[in-house]
Amino acid sequence: SFQFTEEKLGSAEKTELDAHFENLLSRADSTKNWTEKILRQSEVLLQPNPSARVEEFLYEKLDRKIPSRVTNGELLGQYMTEAANDFGPSSPYGQTLIKVGETQKRLGIAERDFIHSSSINFLTPLRNFLEGDWRTISKERRILQNRRLDLDACKARLKKAKAAEAKAAVMSHALPDFQETRPRNYVLSASASALWSDEVDKAEHELRVAQTEFDRQAEVTRLLLEGISSTHVNHLRCLHEFAEAQATYYAQCYQYMVDLQKQLGSYRFPSTFVGNADTIVPPLSTSPPAATLPLLQAVSPNPADGTLNPSDVKPPASGTRKARVLYDYEAADSTELGLKADELITVYSLPGMDPDWLIGERGNQKGKVPVTYLELLS
Repeated sequence: SFQFTEEKLGSAEKTELDAHFENLLSRADSTKNWTEKILRQSEVLLQPNPSARVEEFLYEKLDRKIPSRVTNGELLGQYMTEAANDFGPSSPYGQTLIKVGETQKRLGIAERDFIHSSSINFLTPLRNFLEGDWRTISKERRILQNRRLDLDACKARLKKAKAAEAKAAVMSHALPDFQETRPRNYVLSASASALWSDEVDKAEHELRVAQTEFDRQAEVTRLLLEGISSTHVNHLRCLHEFAEAQATYYAQCYQYMVDLQKQLGSYRFPSTFVGNADTIVPPLSTSPPAATLPLLQAVSPNPADGTLNPSDVKPPASGTRKARVLYDYEAADSTELGLKADELITVYSLPGMDPDWLIGERGNQKGKVPVTYLELLS
């Protein structure tokens, strides 16, 4: 409008809102902006696949039910189970594939439940605010802006009318000069003064109407903006539900993995997996296959209980190897050596010793250590 353009050019006055109202507007804008960002990033967290997000968005806009989608974990578990059946479910590899595959399926189901719960209890309320309450607030703010422009236009019109009326009044009260060539100017000035007086009355009436409409719209908008506090309370409750669902999901995943570790921990890797019977391969280490470890001559077990006494073991003359500890390990008894992650220890093997264990030394301390907790260094 003309009034809006004049304001932008700085040639027209603008009605300013009170500080409290401006604070409400700022708070509402901040709420909208951060809600959008949190919603979008939450959608990415729950569904990293952008194509899947677009598909879900289209289904939602078409008001159609989103089809159930198999999670990556469930699909991986299915592939592992099928591979186990192909390789032989009774073979060591097939048995392990089945165990791991079942765990992957359980993880996938837990993920699907978490996504579904979070979508209903967290994403939907945020989306409803942006598509419902915020649109209403934006609509009423636009109406208030138009009412303010109308009000300021009426103020400018009244100001001009009063200025013109004052000028006409000055001219009408001046003494006429009957010698002038145009004596009618005196009559015209008096007539113009009356016309401008009527124009002032009309402008004042329009200003009163515009002020009333502006005040009414400002109150409507104020009530909606103050409702942002209720929105924060609602979103706070939804946030608690999201955090609770996330905690439940990760607790389930942790328990599933603990159960899987227990199942896999009972399995001993056969020595036939390597060509040299004297070669020790760490079952769970990602390091390259270890070279042959120095062996000792057989040491007699402890006559009291038939167990190996590490204090009777001497390092081999052919040398020892270094190993880096991957995880903390607490010794179960006096025959074992406790470990701390990332420390370096000396290790060597004994003939006939359980392939899952080595003899470890750290200074004057000596004891059995599990191979799965070590990375053998060359």
